[in-house]
Amino acid sequence: MANSRPARILAIDAFRGVTILVMIFVNTLAGVRGMPAWMDHAPADADAMTFPDVVFPAFLFIVGMSIPFAMAQRQAAGDTAAQRWRHVLTRAAGLLVLGVFMVNAEDGYNEAAMGMSIHLWSLLFYGCAMLVWTVHRFANRTLSLALRAAGLCGLVALALAFRGGADGSLRLAPQWWGILGLIGWAYLYSALAWELARARILPLVALVLACTGLYAAAHAAPSSALVQLLGAQAENAVHTSIALCGMVTSLIFFGQGRAKPFRDALLLALALTAIAFVLRPWFKISKIYATPSWALYSSAICVLLFAALYWVVDLRRINGWVALVRPAAANPLLVYIIPYIVYAMMQLLHLARPDVLGSGWPGFLWALAYAIIVMALAAGLNRLHFKLQL
Repeated sequence: MANSRPARILAIDAFRGVTILVMIFVNTLAGVRGMPAWMDHAPADADAMTFPDVVFPAFLFIVGMSIPFAMAQRQAAGDTAAQRWRHVLTRAAGLLVLGVFMVNAEDGYNEAAMGMSIHLWSLLFYGCAMLVWTVHRFANRTLSLALRAAGLCGLVALALAFRGGADGSLRLAPQWWGILGLIGWAYLYSALAWELARARILPLVALVLACTGLYAAAHAAPSSALVQLLGAQAENAVHTSIALCGMVTSLIFFGQGRAKPFRDALLLALALTAIAFVLRPWFKISKIYATPSWALYSSAICVLLFAALYWVVDLRRINGWVALVRPAAANPLLVYIIPYIVYAMMQLLHLARPDVLGSGWPGFLWALAYAIIVMALAAGLNRLHFKLQL
């Protein structure tokens, strides 16, 4: 990354903060009846994508955009390769653990066999997670380590206490990895790609094509042991391709010697769109199936959105509004889990949303208001220096 660039790019914070705000909005709106089809996720077999189907790719895209800055910062701080990779592996493992716990709290549990409500189990899980991943400000390092150890022991106990299946014989396991887990896999593979590419755009573009090719091979080739092995990572490869597109975008705008970033960003978006168009007859657009056409179209949209944000926020300096979303950008993990904590508490206390907020315009306005409330709560927690960090 060029040393002449500012250490903090406001457009990246804006992109991350807006993505989280929209994520809370669309997740809340998913429970509202009578909304237009384009405000809900497209069905798996629809060969289509809607506005909410771009939210998760935006998360992955910003993860990729952030990796070059994070790696450069750690190198500048004197971290060795072993230290950088210890951080990467620890962070990826944390995301996978959080994802698996959250997925198992959604479906497949057996409360009778567990001896407790799944909502109580969830709240205990979030409490333990906070002990482990809260940024502690204690002068006493021993106290900080003790709290993290207590949280880790609590997670282990909750994992052992979990029971699933009709007969309660199933244990905690990755039914799927959850959104956080999928981000964890994409982050891990993207960090590896960064080490291999060494801040060079062409190798990263080649890896985007390789990820797309892996998915195609796993779904189009005759079945074999190798294809089955590749197929197990095919969707992770597609998610990784989105993060890699974010990484390429970072290099286009902030890498050394990039004279015409907006032109290059437009060319990248057009190339991604063209490849998606060519692939669509074989791999229909589907977020649920994580198809390459969906990923490439979504990446093209994210490239253009970031270019617009960068022009407005950092170049034209129309950035006063960014303060509204920066709390979420600074504390994304906490903001992500707040709605899940609120839901578990409401279910445990048998509190229900008023029926009037479950449909139509009242529901739409409630979803928007709820997203803003969560953002305001995040701002308050930030002022109290309460932050989660993997």
